[in-house]
Amino acid sequence: MRANENEHVIEVTDLRRVYGGGFEAVRGVSFSARRGEVFALLGTNGAGKTSTVELLEGLAVPTGGQVRIFGHDPYTDRAAVRPRTGVMLQEGGFPSDLTVLETTRMWAGSVSGARPPQEILPLVGLSGKDDVRVKQLSGGERRRLDLALALLGDPEVLFLDEPTTGLDAEGRRDTWRLVRDLRDKGTTVLLTTHYLEEAEVLADRLAIMHKGRIATTGTPAEVTAAQPSRITFELPQGYFPGDLPPLDELGVTGHDLEGRTVKLHTHELQRAATRLLVWAERTGVELKGLDVRSASLEEAFLGIAREASAHEIPDQGKNITTGKEHAA
Repeated sequence: MRANENEHVIEVTDLRRVYGGGFEAVRGVSFSARRGEVFALLGTNGAGKTSTVELLEGLAVPTGGQVRIFGHDPYTDRAAVRPRTGVMLQEGGFPSDLTVLETTRMWAGSVSGARPPQEILPLVGLSGKDDVRVKQLSGGERRRLDLALALLGDPEVLFLDEPTTGLDAEGRRDTWRLVRDLRDKGTTVLLTTHYLEEAEVLADRLAIMHKGRIATTGTPAEVTAAQPSRITFELPQGYFPGDLPPLDELGVTGHDLEGRTVKLHTHELQRAATRLLVWAERTGVELKGLDVRSASLEEAFLGIAREASAHEIPDQGKNITTGKEHAA
Protein backbone atom coordinates (compact mmCIF):
# COMPACT_ATOMS: atom_id res chain seq x y z
CA MET A 1 0.00 0.00 0.00
CA ARG A 2 1.38 3.39 -0.99
CA ALA A 3 1.81 5.90 1.83
CA ASN A 4 1.47 9.66 1.79
CA GLU A 5 3.44 11.80 -0.63
CA ASN A 6 5.59 13.33 2.11
CA GLU A 7 7.03 9.97 3.12
CA HIS A 8 10.80 9.67 2.65
CA VAL A 9 10.95 6.34 0.84
CA ILE A 10 14.73 6.53 0.31
CA GLU A 11 16.93 7.50 3.25
CA VAL A 12 20.73 7.41 3.05
CA THR A 13 22.77 8.26 6.14
CA ASP A 14 26.57 8.65 6.28
CA LEU A 15 26.94 5.95 3.64
CA ARG A 16 30.42 4.55 3.03
CA ARG A 17 31.82 1.93 0.69
CA VAL A 18 35.43 0.74 0.72
CA TYR A 19 36.77 -1.71 -1.85
CA GLY A 20 39.61 -4.17 -1.43
CA GLY A 21 42.92 -2.38 -1.12
CA GLY A 22 41.35 0.39 0.93
CA PHE A 23 39.89 2.51 -1.88
CA GLU A 24 37.03 4.54 -0.39
CA ALA A 25 34.55 5.05 -3.24
CA VAL A 26 31.74 6.48 -1.08
CA ARG A 27 32.81 8.71 1.78
CA GLY A 28 29.93 9.60 4.08
CA VAL A 29 27.01 10.35 1.77
CA SER A 30 23.59 11.42 3.12
CA PHE A 31 20.40 12.30 1.23
CA SER A 32 16.76 11.32 1.01
CA ALA A 33 14.00 11.17 -1.59
CA ARG A 34 10.28 11.58 -1.01
CA ARG A 35 7.42 9.68 -2.56
CA GLY A 36 6.56 11.00 -6.00
CA GLU A 37 9.92 12.75 -6.46
CA VAL A 38 12.62 12.52 -9.12
CA PHE A 39 16.02 12.68 -7.43
CA ALA A 40 19.06 12.90 -9.73
CA LEU A 41 22.48 11.74 -8.59
CA LEU A 42 25.13 13.42 -10.72
CA GLY A 43 28.90 13.42 -10.79
CA THR A 44 31.99 13.03 -12.92
CA ASN A 45 33.31 9.56 -13.79
CA GLY A 46 34.67 8.00 -10.61
CA ALA A 47 32.60 10.25 -8.35
CA GLY A 48 30.97 7.26 -6.62
CA LYS A 49 27.49 7.34 -8.21
CA THR A 50 27.39 3.70 -9.30
CA SER A 51 28.88 2.51 -6.00
CA THR A 52 26.18 4.45 -4.16
CA VAL A 53 23.30 3.24 -6.34
CA GLU A 54 24.39 -0.40 -6.01
CA LEU A 55 24.09 -0.05 -2.23
CA LEU A 56 20.61 1.45 -2.62
CA GLU A 57 19.60 -1.45 -4.85
CA GLY A 58 20.75 -3.94 -2.21
CA LEU A 59 23.51 -5.42 -4.36
CA ALA A 60 26.19 -5.01 -1.68
CA VAL A 61 26.62 -4.32 2.03
CA PRO A 62 27.74 -0.80 3.03
CA THR A 63 31.10 -0.50 4.76
CA GLY A 64 29.50 2.10 7.02
CA GLY A 65 26.33 4.12 7.43
CA GLN A 66 22.96 2.85 6.31
CA VAL A 67 20.38 2.76 3.52
CA ARG A 68 16.67 2.48 4.12
CA ILE A 69 14.09 1.89 1.39
CA PHE A 70 10.51 2.02 2.76
CA GLY A 71 12.21 1.83 6.17
CA HIS A 72 13.95 -1.47 5.33
CA ASP A 73 17.57 -2.41 4.65
CA PRO A 74 17.56 -3.31 0.92
CA TYR A 75 20.25 -5.97 1.42
CA THR A 76 19.10 -7.80 4.55
CA ASP A 77 15.36 -7.16 4.02
CA ARG A 78 15.39 -7.89 0.31
CA ALA A 79 12.05 -9.70 0.38
CA ALA A 80 10.35 -6.58 1.73
CA VAL A 81 12.02 -4.18 -0.71
CA ARG A 82 12.61 -5.90 -4.04
CA PRO A 83 8.95 -6.47 -5.05
CA ARG A 84 8.31 -2.73 -4.69
CA THR A 85 11.29 -1.52 -6.75
CA GLY A 86 12.30 -1.51 -10.39
CA VAL A 87 15.87 -1.33 -11.65
CA MET A 88 17.11 -0.22 -15.06
CA LEU A 89 20.83 -0.96 -15.33
CA GLN A 90 23.20 0.59 -17.85
CA GLU A 91 23.29 -2.72 -19.72
CA GLY A 92 20.55 -5.35 -19.51
CA GLY A 93 22.51 -8.31 -20.88
CA PHE A 94 19.49 -10.34 -22.01
CA PRO A 95 19.75 -13.45 -24.25
CA SER A 96 20.18 -12.11 -27.76
CA ASP A 97 18.23 -14.90 -29.51
CA LEU A 98 15.02 -14.30 -27.59
CA THR A 99 12.38 -12.02 -29.05
CA VAL A 100 11.18 -8.88 -27.31
CA LEU A 101 7.98 -10.61 -26.20
CA GLU A 102 9.83 -13.75 -25.03
CA THR A 103 12.27 -11.62 -23.04
CA THR A 104 9.46 -9.66 -21.43
CA ARG A 105 7.53 -12.83 -20.53
CA MET A 106 10.68 -14.43 -19.11
CA TRP A 107 11.35 -11.40 -16.92
CA ALA A 108 7.71 -11.17 -15.88
CA GLY A 109 8.04 -14.66 -14.39
CA SER A 110 10.45 -13.30 -11.78
CA VAL A 111 8.39 -10.20 -10.89
CA SER A 112 5.60 -10.08 -8.31
CA GLY A 113 2.32 -8.92 -9.83
CA ALA A 114 3.84 -8.32 -13.27
CA ARG A 115 1.81 -6.26 -15.70
CA PRO A 116 1.02 -7.84 -19.11
CA PRO A 117 3.79 -7.33 -21.70
CA GLN A 118 1.18 -6.00 -24.15
CA GLU A 119 0.52 -3.21 -21.66
CA ILE A 120 4.17 -2.30 -20.97
CA LEU A 121 5.78 -2.46 -24.41
CA PRO A 122 3.65 0.32 -25.97
CA LEU A 123 4.53 2.61 -23.03
CA VAL A 124 8.20 2.55 -24.06
CA GLY A 125 7.66 2.75 -27.81
CA LEU A 126 8.15 -0.94 -28.64
CA SER A 127 4.75 -1.58 -30.24
CA GLY A 128 5.13 -3.91 -33.19
CA LYS A 129 8.49 -5.27 -31.95
CA ASP A 130 7.10 -8.39 -30.21
CA ASP A 131 8.69 -10.88 -32.64
CA VAL A 132 11.99 -9.02 -33.16
CA ARG A 133 15.02 -10.73 -31.60
CA VAL A 134 16.99 -8.76 -29.03
CA LYS A 135 20.14 -8.96 -31.19
CA GLN A 136 18.27 -7.21 -34.02
CA LEU A 137 17.28 -4.22 -31.90
CA SER A 138 19.11 -0.93 -32.17
CA GLY A 139 20.95 0.42 -29.14
CA GLY A 140 18.08 2.80 -28.42
CA GLU A 141 15.49 0.02 -28.72
CA ARG A 142 17.45 -2.10 -26.25
CA ARG A 143 17.34 0.77 -23.77
CA ARG A 144 13.56 0.92 -24.28
CA LEU A 145 13.37 -2.80 -23.53
CA ASP A 146 15.49 -2.32 -20.38
CA LEU A 147 13.03 0.34 -19.24
CA ALA A 148 10.03 -1.86 -20.02
CA LEU A 149 11.37 -4.66 -17.84
CA ALA A 150 12.05 -2.24 -14.97
CA LEU A 151 8.39 -1.17 -15.12
CA LEU A 152 6.83 -4.64 -15.20
CA GLY A 153 6.14 -4.76 -11.46
CA ASP A 154 4.59 -1.27 -11.32
CA PRO A 155 7.39 -0.17 -8.93
CA GLU A 156 7.01 2.37 -6.16
CA VAL A 157 10.73 3.17 -6.40
CA LEU A 158 12.43 3.13 -9.79
CA PHE A 159 16.22 3.22 -10.23
CA LEU A 160 17.21 4.56 -13.66
CA ASP A 161 20.92 4.30 -14.49
CA GLU A 162 21.66 6.39 -17.62
CA PRO A 163 18.18 5.62 -19.05
CA THR A 164 18.44 7.56 -22.32
CA THR A 165 21.92 6.56 -23.46
CA GLY A 166 21.67 5.57 -27.13
CA LEU A 167 18.24 7.12 -27.66
CA ASP A 168 17.62 9.72 -30.33
CA ALA A 169 16.10 13.09 -29.44
CA GLU A 170 12.53 11.84 -29.88
CA GLY A 171 13.15 8.73 -27.79
CA ARG A 172 14.77 10.80 -25.06
CA ARG A 173 11.77 13.09 -24.82
CA ASP A 174 9.37 10.16 -24.85
CA THR A 175 11.26 8.73 -21.89
CA TRP A 176 11.11 12.09 -20.11
CA ARG A 177 7.33 12.17 -20.52
CA LEU A 178 7.06 8.64 -19.13
CA VAL A 179 9.22 9.51 -16.11
CA ARG A 180 7.08 12.58 -15.41
CA ASP A 181 3.91 10.48 -15.64
CA LEU A 182 5.35 7.94 -13.20
CA ARG A 183 6.33 10.69 -10.79
CA ASP A 184 2.89 12.26 -10.99
CA LYS A 185 1.35 8.90 -10.06
CA GLY A 186 3.53 8.69 -6.94
CA THR A 187 6.58 6.74 -8.10
CA THR A 188 9.90 7.82 -6.61
CA VAL A 189 12.61 7.88 -9.29
CA LEU A 190 16.33 7.88 -8.55
CA LEU A 191 18.11 8.91 -11.73
CA THR A 192 21.74 8.90 -12.75
CA THR A 193 22.61 10.59 -16.03
CA HIS A 194 25.47 12.26 -17.87
CA TYR A 195 22.97 14.45 -19.73
CA LEU A 196 22.76 17.52 -17.52
CA GLU A 197 19.85 18.88 -19.55
CA GLU A 198 17.99 15.69 -18.63
CA ALA A 199 18.60 16.26 -14.92
CA GLU A 200 17.61 19.92 -15.24
CA VAL A 201 14.34 18.98 -16.96
CA LEU A 202 13.34 16.00 -14.82
CA ALA A 203 14.78 16.35 -11.33
CA ASP A 204 12.81 17.82 -8.47
CA ARG A 205 16.03 17.72 -6.47
CA LEU A 206 19.56 16.60 -7.22
CA ALA A 207 22.93 15.95 -5.65
CA ILE A 208 26.31 16.37 -7.31
CA MET A 209 28.96 13.92 -6.16
CA HIS A 210 32.71 14.45 -6.37
CA LYS A 211 35.33 11.98 -5.16
CA GLY A 212 32.92 10.00 -3.06
CA ARG A 213 31.19 12.90 -1.33
CA ILE A 214 28.20 15.10 -2.06
CA ALA A 215 29.52 18.50 -3.07
CA THR A 216 26.12 20.20 -3.25
CA THR A 217 22.44 19.33 -3.20
CA GLY A 218 19.13 21.10 -3.76
CA THR A 219 16.65 21.84 -6.51
CA PRO A 220 18.14 22.52 -9.96
CA ALA A 221 17.26 26.21 -9.47
CA GLU A 222 19.03 26.33 -6.09
CA VAL A 223 22.15 24.67 -7.46
CA THR A 224 22.39 26.93 -10.50
CA ALA A 225 21.61 30.07 -8.48
CA ALA A 226 24.86 29.57 -6.55
CA GLN A 227 26.80 30.14 -9.79
CA PRO A 228 27.13 33.57 -11.43
CA SER A 229 24.91 34.63 -14.30
CA ARG A 230 26.52 36.30 -17.31
CA ILE A 231 26.02 39.23 -19.65
CA THR A 232 27.87 39.17 -22.95
CA PHE A 233 28.06 41.97 -25.52
CA GLU A 234 30.36 43.64 -28.01
CA LEU A 235 31.99 46.90 -27.01
CA PRO A 236 30.70 49.81 -29.13
CA GLN A 237 33.18 51.26 -31.59
CA GLY A 238 35.42 53.84 -29.96
CA TYR A 239 34.71 52.54 -26.44
CA PHE A 240 36.97 50.61 -24.08
CA PRO A 241 36.25 48.57 -20.92
CA GLY A 242 37.18 51.55 -18.79
CA ASP A 243 34.33 53.53 -20.36
CA LEU A 244 31.73 51.19 -18.89
CA PRO A 245 30.06 52.04 -15.57
CA PRO A 246 32.12 50.90 -12.53
CA LEU A 247 31.69 47.15 -12.18
CA ASP A 248 30.78 47.40 -8.50
CA GLU A 249 27.89 49.69 -9.41
CA LEU A 250 26.69 47.05 -11.84
CA GLY A 251 26.91 44.32 -9.20
CA VAL A 252 29.52 42.52 -11.30
CA THR A 253 31.91 40.11 -9.58
CA GLY A 254 34.25 39.54 -12.52
CA HIS A 255 34.66 40.02 -16.25
CA ASP A 256 36.45 38.60 -19.29
CA LEU A 257 37.51 40.38 -22.46
CA GLU A 258 38.14 38.56 -25.73
CA GLY A 259 38.81 40.95 -28.58
CA ARG A 260 35.88 43.37 -28.48
CA THR A 261 33.59 40.93 -26.65
CA VAL A 262 32.94 41.55 -22.95
CA LYS A 263 31.56 38.93 -20.59
CA LEU A 264 30.36 40.13 -17.19
CA HIS A 265 29.74 37.72 -14.29
CA THR A 266 27.17 38.61 -11.66
CA HIS A 267 24.96 37.21 -8.91
CA GLU A 268 22.59 40.18 -9.40
CA LEU A 269 21.50 39.67 -12.97
CA GLN A 270 18.53 42.04 -13.02
CA ARG A 271 20.47 44.87 -11.38
CA ALA A 272 23.48 44.46 -13.67
CA ALA A 273 21.43 44.18 -16.87
CA THR A 274 19.22 47.15 -15.98
CA ARG A 275 22.10 49.49 -15.15
CA LEU A 276 24.06 48.43 -18.20
CA LEU A 277 21.09 49.10 -20.48
CA VAL A 278 20.39 52.46 -18.82
CA TRP A 279 24.04 53.40 -19.42
CA ALA A 280 23.79 52.35 -23.09
CA GLU A 281 20.57 54.36 -23.55
CA ARG A 282 22.02 57.48 -21.97
CA THR A 283 25.23 57.13 -23.94
CA GLY A 284 23.40 56.49 -27.18
CA VAL A 285 25.24 53.29 -28.07
CA GLU A 286 24.09 49.86 -29.20
CA LEU A 287 25.33 46.76 -27.38
CA LYS A 288 25.60 44.35 -30.28
CA GLY A 289 25.39 40.64 -29.58
CA LEU A 290 23.81 41.29 -26.17
CA ASP A 291 23.17 37.99 -24.39
CA VAL A 292 21.80 37.90 -20.83
CA ARG A 293 21.34 34.55 -19.14
CA SER A 294 21.38 32.72 -15.83
CA ALA A 295 23.86 29.94 -15.22
CA SER A 296 22.90 26.53 -16.59
CA LEU A 297 23.14 23.30 -14.63
CA GLU A 298 26.11 22.37 -16.83
CA GLU A 299 27.93 25.55 -15.82
CA ALA A 300 27.09 24.93 -12.17
CA PHE A 301 28.27 21.33 -12.48
CA LEU A 302 31.60 22.33 -14.02
CA GLY A 303 32.07 25.15 -11.53
CA ILE A 304 31.44 22.83 -8.59
CA ALA A 305 33.82 20.21 -10.01
CA ARG A 306 36.57 22.83 -10.44
CA GLU A 307 36.05 24.26 -6.97
CA ALA A 308 35.89 20.85 -5.34
CA SER A 309 39.11 19.83 -7.07
CA ALA A 310 40.87 23.00 -5.93
CA HIS A 311 39.75 22.77 -2.30
CA GLU A 312 39.06 20.01 0.15
CA ILE A 313 35.33 19.28 0.16
CA PRO A 314 33.79 20.32 3.50
CA ASP A 315 31.75 18.07 5.78
CA GLN A 316 28.72 16.24 4.39
CA GLY A 317 25.62 18.43 4.47
CA LYS A 318 27.48 21.63 3.64
CA ASN A 319 26.98 23.26 0.29
CA ILE A 320 30.49 23.98 -1.00
CA THR A 321 29.31 27.13 -2.71
CA THR A 322 27.17 28.72 -0.02
CA GLY A 323 28.24 26.91 3.14
CA LYS A 324 24.59 26.50 4.12
CA GLU A 325 23.30 23.46 5.96
CA HIS A 326 21.06 21.08 4.02
CA ALA A 327 18.29 19.06 5.53
CA ALA A 328 18.65 15.86 3.56
